[in-house]
Amino acid sequence: MHVLSECSVLAPGKLVLMGEYAVLDGSPAIVLAINRGVRCDFTVGGVDQHIETPDGDTRFVAPPLATAPPGRYRFQAWNPVDLPSKPGFGGSAAACVAACVAAGRPAVDALSIHHEVQGSGSGIDVLAGIHGGMGRVEHQRWSALPPLIPVVTFAGRSARTGPRVERYRGWQGSERRDFADRSRALVDNFASDPIAAFRAAWRLLVRMADITGIAYTTPELEAIVREAEAVGGGAKASGAGGGDCTVALFDNDRSAARFREAMEHLGLRCIPVLPAAGAQLVTS
Repeated sequence: MHVLSECSVLAPGKLVLMGEYAVLDGSPAIVLAINRGVRCDFTVGGVDQHIETPDGDTRFVAPPLATAPPGRYRFQAWNPVDLPSKPGFGGSAAACVAACVAAGRPAVDALSIHHEVQGSGSGIDVLAGIHGGMGRVEHQRWSALPPLIPVVTFAGRSARTGPRVERYRGWQGSERRDFADRSRALVDNFASDPIAAFRAAWRLLVRMADITGIAYTTPELEAIVREAEAVGGGAKASGAGGGDCTVALFDNDRSAARFREAMEHLGLRCIPVLPAAGAQLVTS
């Protein structure tokens, strides 16, 4: 078999800006693809297939590569953050999308593959990896939006999404429907006043967590939100809560700078991010 030069796929990570949890009930969410994701370097050739991942877990990449040519497929973090506890930017989704592209399959195949392996989820992290930029997601349909760049802060600990999602899924009654409706309204209002939408979304999610018993807030998250609002901005957790990353928005650079200074005084790390394109094949 002809041996090709090494190729690479870059698949972005994601930040959920609005709509967490309610997206599982069909309400919309707003997601930003960022330049911190997964890289797959691969060389086609030989008779065997070798898959390498940083932790040896191939669950999300082996199925897409099942029909790929023999060769070496090496997955690693793209533009990783130098922190002892890694923030969650949707790595399994990015890896699944990267594997599809490396295998020559449509990137959209990652939606069904990732859902089957994970057993649940809305697919918004996969869609961010496929499309890139910022988008409104509703029923797995992506509508592109002009991207905003939030100030991202790591709250000092990673958090598992699965147990929190399962507790939300077990929530019964009219209050859950009301939560989803209120979340939809905030997503709809995001474009006209994103800071106000962030502030209201944080309080809505905290109330939902109080009702359901989800471990959503932490002292660090609450401090981050307070500091953002004190300088005129808005902040909230990105994703399932319990730690991990927050996203904050400000209407001027001076407020954002004051917020970053406050984070430094708290001993918390701000992580620079930029909007990123969808998964791309790069040939060397």
